[in-house]
Amino acid sequence: MFQFMTRLPIPIEIEMDKETISKGIIFLPLVGMVVGAISWVVYYLLSFINTDIAALGAVIANVAATGGLHIDGLSDTFDGFFSARSRERILEIMKDSRVGTFGVIAIVMTLLAKYTLISNLPQDMIFSALILASGASRFAASFLITFGKSARPGGLGDMFSSSSSKAYFWLSAGIFSAIGIILGGWAFIKSLVVILAF
Repeated sequence: MFQFMTRLPIPIEIEMDKETISKGIIFLPLVGMVVGAISWVVYYLLSFINTDIAALGAVIANVAATGGLHIDGLSDTFDGFFSARSRERILEIMKDSRVGTFGVIAIVMTLLAKYTLISNLPQDMIFSALILASGASRFAASFLITFGKSARPGGLGDMFSSSSSKAYFWLSAGIFSAIGIILGGWAFIKSLVVILAF
């Protein structure tokens, strides 16, 4: 999962078969927390200069660590859903490698929102917020993969959802919740409920 979800150099060849994907669900939140930790390290180093610069650095570090994978998916989703076309046409637009107006708007607004939120967080919350927010987003992805339905048969989402295991998901949920409570307390639980509700 680290190789698929990030651009971190891991010199090990792992075949992405159904068993690997199924077991990989366990590590999705961990991947997110590692990405969040990278963002925090960049934030911490740049905070000696200025907290606004540190917030910008954290956002850039997040994009760099993931190779923009989630940003790309976000832009495809907005281009498709805001096209006001049929379901089939929406899926075609989402598969198109070109970025449309709504995709660009989504990217800009998301990056601005991340920067604004990080730059306004209390300093004593930065560490837990960056790590847990990044982990929670990947946990939400594992939830959708396990319990959701793929939009396109034969697509990447279908490969993940058809390979998912409820047992591995609940194991992942237990591990992530334990770490989350340690770092974020009850605020983490309430935030996670809101994330999954949406």
